[in-house]
This record gives sequence, C-alpha cells and structure tokens, in this order.
Amino acid sequence: MAKTLLITGASSGIGAATAKAAAKAGWNVALLARSAESLDTLAEEIGDAALAIPCDVTDRQALVEAVEQTTARFGKLDAVYANAGTGVNSPGIEQGDPDEWHDLIHINILAVLYTAHATLPELRKTKGQFIVTGSKAGREHFKGSVYSATKWFVHGFAGNLAEEMREFGGRCCVISPGMVNTAFFDEPKPSKLQPEDIADAVVFTLEQPDTSSVREIHLMPND
Repeated sequence: MAKTLLITGASSGIGAATAKAAAKAGWNVALLARSAESLDTLAEEIGDAALAIPCDVTDRQALVEAVEQTTARFGKLDAVYANAGTGVNSPGIEQGDPDEWHDLIHINILAVLYTAHATLPELRKTKGQFIVTGSKAGREHFKGSVYSATKWFVHGFAGNLAEEMREFGGRCCVISPGMVNTAFFDEPKPSKLQPEDIADAVVFTLEQPDTSSVREIHLMPND
C-alpha cells in the first residue's frame, strides 16, 4: 500500500511543489489549504493519488475532520508536512500592527500545534514522520521581527516533538530555508531557492530508513 502524506498550505508555492514531488515518488497526498479552487486544480493535475481538502488550519475541528477524510480515503497516515505560514506587512515592534501579530501567531504557531495534535494519533500507528517549515529567520536574530520569533518557536517545537515522537519510533524534522522564490515576496526571486528545492528536501527526509532521524535540513540560496 502506498504511503500517505498530509500537507498544509498545499495550494501553491512550497506546498504544491512538495505535493507533486511526493506523488512522483509514489506517495498519496492529502492537500489542505483554504483555496478550494487552487486545491482542485492541483489535485486534478496529480490524479488519483491526491485528495483536495479545503481547510482553515487555524480551525482545530476542521483539521480533525481533514485527518478523518485522509484516513478514510487512503487507509492510513504516514507523514505530515506542516507547511502553512504567513508573514506581516508592518516590521518592527513599536510600529508593528498587533492585529497582524494575532493572525501571524495563529497561523505560524498555533496551526502547527493544532496540526500536530490532530495527526499524532495516526502517526503513532504508523511510526510516522512530522515535518514542519522553519526558516533561516528561526536560526538568526532579525531586528524587531515578530515573524522571526514565530519561526524560533517552530524550530524549538520541532526539536521537542522529535523527542516525544522518538518514544514510539516516529520522527520529526524542520526544513529551514533561506529566501525562497514564492508569492511570499512581492517581486520574483529567480536566483534564490525554488519551491522545488524545498520539496526535494522534504522527499529526502521522507525516504530515510527507519534507523535515520533527520532533525533539520537547512538550505540557503547559492547566490
């Protein structure tokens, strides 16, 4: 039976590239994002190995139902890629927008926690993997960056979750990229990391033998 990967933030960018790469490697993929139209287009491109599930990842019940739909369709859940994330328009603390921080924290922190909480019971059954998108910004300090602070949380959480999952033979990895050419930026960044580069790192992690636990992959642009 093919293994199954659930991806949040799957409708574009890194998430969509990972879905295509994982499907090419023989995985079933459950695609979660808020944009039903984009998900349907991606699922149609991938074919029968894909399941589109419109889902707000800040909604705990919606995530629980998404996991139920995934296991009902594919029979099990072997891995999760918590990729959904966002940034802010107002940098700094003094001039920052607390309303933006609220949304940022819900997506970059709470949604990761909710995703782990909803999927760990299934991952325990398969001794599966939990992968999460971190950032260079979660390894270095950036002046007044609340976004960076959320990614520091992600990196710390991934390490702690790895220790928890180790108790049942599961694994957790944080994928830590520098600048990636996605819609996150207003202008294209063709010389920077591409979504496919991150997707390749995720698939590499997924395909490691049971004896190997990759805890972090840190990628930087070669420019």
